[in-house]
Amino acid sequence: MPAQFLPFLAVVVVLTLAPGPDMALVLRNGVRGGARVAWWTGLGCCAGIAVYAAASAIGLAAILAASATAFMVLKFVGTAYLVYLGVMTLWHSRQQPEAAAAVTAPAPAPVVRRRAAFRQGLVSNLLNPKIALIFLTLIPQFVSPGEPASTTGVLAAAFLGLAVLWWRLFSLAVGSLGRALSRERVRTAVERVTGAVLIGLGVRVALAND
Repeated sequence: MPAQFLPFLAVVVVLTLAPGPDMALVLRNGVRGGARVAWWTGLGCCAGIAVYAAASAIGLAAILAASATAFMVLKFVGTAYLVYLGVMTLWHSRQQPEAAAAVTAPAPAPVVRRRAAFRQGLVSNLLNPKIALIFLTLIPQFVSPGEPASTTGVLAAAFLGLAVLWWRLFSLAVGSLGRALSRERVRTAVERVTGAVLIGLGVRVALAND
């Protein structure tokens, strides 16, 4: 076990639990499709982490961090994607009351399919250059001098394992709230909040000085 394994886990737990684009996206999809869709979104996020972990192992993440142009392109594409998801979420929430007024029974929110949920989680992570920076700047700080090269892989695997555990627990929590979230007013309010949060996070990513 790496000498700095426990301090590393403590930092990763804080980073994982901190609200961000992934949490807003998983919650947004969970409201529409329940625990299963939230879980597939989380798995997509984990797949994005795995891709960056593999990229860092072969040096691609280092190239990304070293190229200011590549970093900025990825940053603004990610911003556009978050804003797009936020706008679409707000648009769907705006349409729901009108649909409910037109019929006797409330119309259900558009359901996100598992494949689409996974893809959204994956793309959200792949377009987040900060994930690459975590593997380049955070993990090396917890590798003590003299430790084998495999230490980086152990820490990356621990990072991924915690992410999988967190999204499983979070998706189950969303599922346990399914009855409350299925109410039209609650669902609409949550979608509007998460839509605004996604847009705000996208703007924040664009304005952040890295």
